[in-house]
Amino acid sequence: MRISNLLAVAVLLVSIQAVEAGEADILGAWHPEQYVLEDGTELDVSGLIFFTKSDWTVLFFVEDENGEPRRGSGEGGTYLLVGDTLTFTHFYHLSAGDEIGPIAASPLRMSVKEIEDAAEEPCRAEVGEETMTIHFPSGNRMLFRKSSGY
Repeated sequence: MRISNLLAVAVLLVSIQAVEAGEADILGAWHPEQYVLEDGTELDVSGLIFFTKSDWTVLFFVEDENGEPRRGSGEGGTYLLVGDTLTFTHFYHLSAGDEIGPIAASPLRMSVKEIEDAAEEPCRAEVGEETMTIHFPSGNRMLFRKSSGY
């Protein structure tokens, strides 16, 4: 019993030191507020991205000027955050949508990958207490606002 208590205290102290050292806390749910394409085009977006200690999942919709969803994506897998590098591993992907702005129409796409076949997507993440911007390899970026706790 004493060893487990000591381990719990040690984990807590390491966690506190990590936060004090400036490590970003992305755990929980985040609501997308802005989707900016590489060319500067801003698109309306709605949905949520969730982060647990090692897993992530996202459901988002790009909306037209009337707030109607025109394209959507559901994705998930594992992630690793080291410094400002957020690397997504994609195990699950479902997407489809109409043309909107400079983005071409996309037919329905579904995939489930095993660990050895999963694509990795290294991104740059700017994480604050209430906001997070993810810069994707495509040059696009999404601004998120903290939605809820863990």
